[in-house]
Amino acid sequence: MSEQIHYRACNLCEAICGLEIKVRDGRIVSIKGDTADPLSRGHICPKAVALQDLHEDPDRLRKPQKRVGEQWVEIGWDEALDEVADRLAAIHKTHGANSIAAYLGNPSVHNWGNLTHSSAFLGVLKTRSRFSATSVDQLPHQLVAYWLYGHQLLVSVPDIDRSRFILMLGANPMASNGSLWTVPDFRERLKAMQARGGKLVLIDPRRTETAAVADEHHFIRPGTDAALLLALLHTIFGENLAQPGRLADFTDGLDAVAEAVRPFTPERAAQVCGIDAETIRRIAREFAASGAAAAYGRMGVSTQAHGTLCQWALAVLNIVTGNLDREGGMMFPLPAMDLIRGAGSKPGHFGAWRSRVRGLPEFGGELPVAALAEEILTPGEGQVRALVTIAGNPVLSTPNGRQLERALSSLDFMVSIDYYRNETTRFADYILPPTGALEHDHYDIIFHHFAVRNTARYNAAVFPKPAGSLHDWEIFVRLGRRLRARLRPDARKPLLQRLGARLKDEVMLRMPPHRLLDIALRRGPYGKNGAHGLSLNTLKTAPHGVDLGPLRPSLPERLFTKDRRIAAINEAIVQELARYDRLLAEQQAARPREGELWLIGRRHVRSNNSWMHNAQRLVKGKPRHQLFMHPQDLTARGIEDGDRVRVVSRVGSVEVEVQATEDIMRGVVSLPHGWGHARAGVQQRIARQQPGQSVNDLTDEHYLDALSGNAALNGVAVTVVPLGAAARAA
Repeated sequence: MSEQIHYRACNLCEAICGLEIKVRDGRIVSIKGDTADPLSRGHICPKAVALQDLHEDPDRLRKPQKRVGEQWVEIGWDEALDEVADRLAAIHKTHGANSIAAYLGNPSVHNWGNLTHSSAFLGVLKTRSRFSATSVDQLPHQLVAYWLYGHQLLVSVPDIDRSRFILMLGANPMASNGSLWTVPDFRERLKAMQARGGKLVLIDPRRTETAAVADEHHFIRPGTDAALLLALLHTIFGENLAQPGRLADFTDGLDAVAEAVRPFTPERAAQVCGIDAETIRRIAREFAASGAAAAYGRMGVSTQAHGTLCQWALAVLNIVTGNLDREGGMMFPLPAMDLIRGAGSKPGHFGAWRSRVRGLPEFGGELPVAALAEEILTPGEGQVRALVTIAGNPVLSTPNGRQLERALSSLDFMVSIDYYRNETTRFADYILPPTGALEHDHYDIIFHHFAVRNTARYNAAVFPKPAGSLHDWEIFVRLGRRLRARLRPDARKPLLQRLGARLKDEVMLRMPPHRLLDIALRRGPYGKNGAHGLSLNTLKTAPHGVDLGPLRPSLPERLFTKDRRIAAINEAIVQELARYDRLLAEQQAARPREGELWLIGRRHVRSNNSWMHNAQRLVKGKPRHQLFMHPQDLTARGIEDGDRVRVVSRVGSVEVEVQATEDIMRGVVSLPHGWGHARAGVQQRIARQQPGQSVNDLTDEHYLDALSGNAALNGVAVTVVPLGAAARAA
């Protein structure tokens, strides 16, 4: 028998844990944690072991698919790429660039070929109708980073390995392994913090897996985190606890912040959020006095109606207490492939254009995905008539999925770069499947920007590229070349410019991701002029990765603002604070009508959005897609534990089994994200065995964060009604 051991990082979630993969005669026989990985230190979660299932999945597409009537047939790559380019070029010429939309799903940032080469295709389209999972996720984080620090990727993370106090809102790293915070082995890191006298205070409407290991957990009514955070700031300023330290030397507007938060007292916050005023004051005092504290909020505070206001308040809370850029506080990683100071840096822009129908603002060249369906369904100039999806399943991942289904069925043309026929790609005319995760090399370009320690690791392919397949970057380049030839955008340009454009195409085709990585490493902060002399060859000789050390203070030098200063407040925030003040005064903030409940999502360690439910080892065991509901809320509605109920929102309804639990706040129900695989035409057999219900058949495309346009997936008003004795018996 031929046996080999391969070392690489898992790229299924943000933790990027190191793996030891044993292969015998071309098949995986074991996947374990790599104990020599300097970041993950041997930790893995169940998803990593399921890499084998994804690699061997018979449902995974391996050849281009073309829809012929209601059937799918395999065709060759040249035929598929030619026909896709023909259709896109015809629509582009007839209806304009913006009539073609693109949607990039969450896995796009987990696969470096998407990041390095998708512009070779999407750049040729020159469409402003671009959407991604960003606006159902972390858009408020990026917008606040852009406003305060000058770059959308300057997102600070808790330095948990040296922290003494972490205030966490709407995050569950025990299930997620961190999110916009690459923190593998969170439990052991937390234990170490607690052993040195540190404390974790968690604020969440559900008693989560992380709440079980926290020192304190406080229930909060969904959508009221802004009131709590503003009350914390009110206390910090009102009790003279603000100590920004050296941050004051390059931060403007702190006096204006103090004045702006004056109306938001703890008593006022207590009325809406459900946490008493004295507890709010105590948390503020402990946070300010700890000396090494981090205030961190994630999905629960981003995907709500005041997400950007929450992220701004968290950032300012860290600044005014001197905990930004402080060891043990919120710090900025310095990755080896640095997208902030490196070549082609994209700091972002906001509101440069707006969506056609509703006027929602773009950020970083993308419109809020809550507008995608209406841009397809609404006639008129600029109507979206074709769609490109890349590693995405927006039918299950974005608000009002049923409306998006109707929109997709009306398109003139759709192509999906994906290796599954799922709830979204089933509407495509062509599906172009790239190689699988273990069939190409990889480097985590994005997640080193959010990591708790500076490391670098190149991941060689475990298996050779199958004959007749293409990597995703090759698909982008070949499609881009064909599309450019059909559109001839440079036909009237001077000869030298035309030759230059063609040369660029050839360079992209001949410049695979690993060569771009080598250039970036050599020019990066640890490259030829640094102490580590990093290059691709350096990483190839270090299969477990290279440890580049703990996070280090880097401000103001790392700021990307023109004057290297932080503007703590701007006019948009001032106006939002005034609006929120009025909402509280009019008692319109988090006040459901009689009989309504607040709907929130939830995450499980065996799940990752909508694309991890076709692995038997991840979905086996007890069902976990029930609606969580407090026993007293069940009794009030004549519902029993285990009943099937109908959950109804403004946009739709679902029928689901209910599970009674005191781990959910009264007045709140929870349905997990990523389920709902019972649609017709979906290929995935295991996912269809336990389909669950899509929470996004209930979320509302008009319920948004007012500042950014990010979808508000938490705090949705719903009613829950029993289906009756017949349904219970069934």
